[in-house]
Amino acid sequence: MRARVLAALAPQERATAVTEAVKLLREGAVVALPTETVYGLAADALNAEAALKIFAAKERPRFDPLIVHLPDGSWLARIADMPDGSRELVQRLTEQFWPGPLTLVLPRRPIVPDVVTSGLETVAVRLSAHPVFREVVTAFGNPLAAPSANRFGRISPTAAAHVQAELGERIPLIIDGGATAHGIESSIVAVRGERLVLLRHGPVTSEQLAKFAEVTVGAASARPEAPGQLESHYAPQTRLVLTPDIRSFVLQQGVRAGALSWTNEAPPGFAAVRVLSRTGDMREAAANLFRSLRELDAAGLELIVAEEVPDTGLGTAINDRLRRAAAR
Repeated sequence: MRARVLAALAPQERATAVTEAVKLLREGAVVALPTETVYGLAADALNAEAALKIFAAKERPRFDPLIVHLPDGSWLARIADMPDGSRELVQRLTEQFWPGPLTLVLPRRPIVPDVVTSGLETVAVRLSAHPVFREVVTAFGNPLAAPSANRFGRISPTAAAHVQAELGERIPLIIDGGATAHGIESSIVAVRGERLVLLRHGPVTSEQLAKFAEVTVGAASARPEAPGQLESHYAPQTRLVLTPDIRSFVLQQGVRAGALSWTNEAPPGFAAVRVLSRTGDMREAAANLFRSLRELDAAGLELIVAEEVPDTGLGTAINDRLRRAAAR
């Protein structure tokens, strides 16, 4: 049976979609919901059996922890512990970036099931800014565990159609809230005393975070502390390679290849071309990244050649996704 898709753009559509999503979540089911970053596969974060359904639907290894999305800021102290040395920093970060695409990794409270944290003593938490997601989690009344709504390691979904293509046979409901705004997953930082460890690059940049505390960057890990830390991730099924300049890339004769360009049209010889942003707008590029990769992946190519973007600000997060997509 294919997943039902309920639109949630008009007010009456949204009311119906929210009611149906909450009903299924209370029954322990998983539901695909839009967030401001990518579409998420949500289940009751305090129900271990429900959370296990996320791992099963995504074919996600149990060592990769889930992000817990809170109904409101008052839930933070119930889900996570804030040592005295971190309390003021956490407060400043949440006041600045919540609701929004910043996930904090903090010591966990016993209320969080082991399966959600993959047995770690920390928990990843955030407060989504997407109006549909917020209505659902508020009406549900409990935090929701919600990683990206795709099969593990694949390209993250930025539209309901992407979720249907990946998980349509595995879940009961997809709420269609339109295309996501940011197009890449949230930034993740571990709060350690008065400093921050950036575990996943995202819409909140290291430059923005550095205004609040010293920031160091965590390394890729086979035993991740947070989602998105594995060396290979976000990958199309078509082989992908990176180049600093698409115009100087030399194609092998007879290879059917597609180009993912930063701002320029690719040279002749590519069978398909997608440009992230013709005006060099980094936010537009991020929003177009996963959709463009999906379109190239579906074009019957043997190779995708992706051009790196300037490695500053949001460009660091885009390049991070591309490098992991290329790591086989």
